[in-house]
Amino acid sequence: MEKKLKVLMLNGSPRKEGNIAYAFREMEQIFEKNNVEYENILLGRNDIRGCIACETCRRNHKCCFDDIVNELAVKFEKADGLVIGSPVYYGSANGTLVSALQRLFYSTSFDKSLKVGASVVCARRSGCTATFDELNKFFTLSNMPVATSQYWNNIYGWEPGEAKVDDEGSQIMRVLARNIVFLMRSIALGKKEIGLPETEEHVWTNFTR
Repeated sequence: MEKKLKVLMLNGSPRKEGNIAYAFREMEQIFEKNNVEYENILLGRNDIRGCIACETCRRNHKCCFDDIVNELAVKFEKADGLVIGSPVYYGSANGTLVSALQRLFYSTSFDKSLKVGASVVCARRSGCTATFDELNKFFTLSNMPVATSQYWNNIYGWEPGEAKVDDEGSQIMRVLARNIVFLMRSIALGKKEIGLPETEEHVWTNFTR
């Protein structure tokens, strides 16, 4: 039996029924049509502290703070794709989401290569592209292909539900979801028919060396 593809969706908004939630629902309907399993987790109201650079995770392969981040690590390892969404706060991503992502990516030692990543951003007016770039860096630092749409993965709205009238933004989310599905399927097929790309031992350098 063919393995069912899985997507982990992390909503950084504190609003359960906010505009990021709406954007995710536009994507979820595409995942459902394509028989892709997904899990949507609201992070924005969790008490998630930032990394304290203790390096405990280098020994234990998990964060020293045993909270939702370690729970996400298990789900992330099993997922074929990761979608992260955030409202724009001062031209940046939600701080709670960033703290979670920094700890999640740094504390986990499993190979994230070729898991498909996608970020989704919502703003009242501006700051979307800066936040979009900020979130995509988590993927590009981890050898994860970044899924794109027909425009930047932005949707606009202020009050909960306003994004529903952003017809272009809604379409961008649906196109993005289709592209995520295509990439995950293509990677799965490539692994089976071609094999993984050749790897090299990671070379680490410091500018002070």
